[in-house]
Amino acid sequence: MSKRFGAALSFLLLTLSLLVGLASPLRVDAAENQPRIEVDQEALNQGLETPGVLRVGMEANYAPYNWSQTTDANGAIEISNASGEYANGYDVQIAKQIADALGLKLEIVKMEWDGLPPALQSAKIDAIVAGMSPTPEREKQIDFTDEYYGSDMVVVTLKDGPYANAQSINDFNGAKVTAQLNTFHVDLLDQMQGIDKQTPMDSFPTMISSLLSNKIDAYISDRPGALSAVAANPDLKIVSFEEGKGFDTGDIANWSSVGLRKDSPLMEPINQALATIPDKDRENLMQEMVDLNNRGEDIGFWGEVASIWSTYKGQLLKGAATTMYIALISTLVGFLIGLLIAIYRSMPIAESSGIVSILYKVVEFLITAYIEVFRGTPMMVQAMMIFYGSKLFLGIDMSSMFAALLIVSVNTGAYLAEVIRGGIIGVDDGQSEAAKAIGMNHFQTMTYVVLPQAIRSILPALGNEFVINIKDTSVLNVIAVTELFFVSKSAAGTTYLTFQTFFITAIIYFVLTFTTTRLLRLVERKMSGSDTYTVYQSSTSEVNIHEK
Repeated sequence: MSKRFGAALSFLLLTLSLLVGLASPLRVDAAENQPRIEVDQEALNQGLETPGVLRVGMEANYAPYNWSQTTDANGAIEISNASGEYANGYDVQIAKQIADALGLKLEIVKMEWDGLPPALQSAKIDAIVAGMSPTPEREKQIDFTDEYYGSDMVVVTLKDGPYANAQSINDFNGAKVTAQLNTFHVDLLDQMQGIDKQTPMDSFPTMISSLLSNKIDAYISDRPGALSAVAANPDLKIVSFEEGKGFDTGDIANWSSVGLRKDSPLMEPINQALATIPDKDRENLMQEMVDLNNRGEDIGFWGEVASIWSTYKGQLLKGAATTMYIALISTLVGFLIGLLIAIYRSMPIAESSGIVSILYKVVEFLITAYIEVFRGTPMMVQAMMIFYGSKLFLGIDMSSMFAALLIVSVNTGAYLAEVIRGGIIGVDDGQSEAAKAIGMNHFQTMTYVVLPQAIRSILPALGNEFVINIKDTSVLNVIAVTELFFVSKSAAGTTYLTFQTFFITAIIYFVLTFTTTRLLRLVERKMSGSDTYTVYQSSTSEVNIHEK
């Protein structure tokens, strides 16, 4: 009897083990069983910025290829430059299998789409795995491996819209149609006869929001992206086309490949790793990633807002803290820069041909150039040039946070230099003359007489610059600073609930700026002194004055 019981128990345990194995996600099995490839590790490390570590860049807001989440569930990988965020999706799982096959540690770096190529060229990352297609324009800048996923092109429109039953790409006559900026999808718009071609948009979440709000009638997408969009938004529909009625991609590569630096030694090893992943496993993996993004039943607008807040509040609050930190430090440093420049420009240098006068004019020219350049160019352009250019041309590898503080500080300094100079000019000349009359030198006059009055008069402008910096930190997402706007884009790209996500973001920005404004007004009142004071006219009489 005991033998039968033991045999039955063993059979039951074996059956349960097999069921668990079959139920395990494909990506976990694939990663654990990924065959190792024999490679020259020394040669391999020449293509890596950090030996033994494969740094992969992606948006982490482009489901089902890549997205961000708050836990490591379903095989997600922690994002190296965003504490508390994890990346998952088809790209992440493919990158994991490549790293395992090459015996490398995988590191995920979250970056804006437009920042991926310059980040690769400047060795901020080692590879791009972000659903990127090898277009002719991109191939001039970077190299691409063999494909790791191919897809047909479809159109996404409203389920109950006038184009839901289209059978051909030419059945969208009069429709407002768009595609994602900086992708080959934009070129396909020209094949749709009679459409009202719209300006390309920066992301799929943006296009989905435009579609749901009837700003556009349709947009072009690859099938996996469309499947995720429909899974998250039941009001949308995928329009597929039969052979000969759809898009002609011709020589355009409608597949995704890994992007590498020119002549990278990683090319051959990664191609070998990709060759070990069967096509069937790739399709199953993509379907699994699409299923993970199924939002389920509609819970209404406020339910969606509550769900996003519940899931992403930690990341959103961290992003808000980062935004405030950058804005505060940069405003203070920028104020010091502007103050030093304003003091320098107020120095009484005699007009002569002496060496001191010449040096003064040279420095004055450099200061003027600095102010004009940083006031005359967008901060986003400055961020791209300083962050990536410093590594690409000067070999200076800045962290994204250091670069953010530097960029916003020098930008703020350029604006405040003129503001402070205006405050100094606004102080009556009689104040300086009186100070000199009692024996004060220029430094003492500026320190004790002019600057206290000038700074008090420019406090409103200084506070306004602080508030502007809180909002302007949003442009730093192009250099992978995980401030509030960048975190919001990740949440929107993951859920495809753009309006709901940015509704929360707008409230957070309002709270930050409103609170800051009220605190600054309190500081202004404190520095203005008392509204009531006493003027002593003689030893026996006094007059109380109330200033309104």
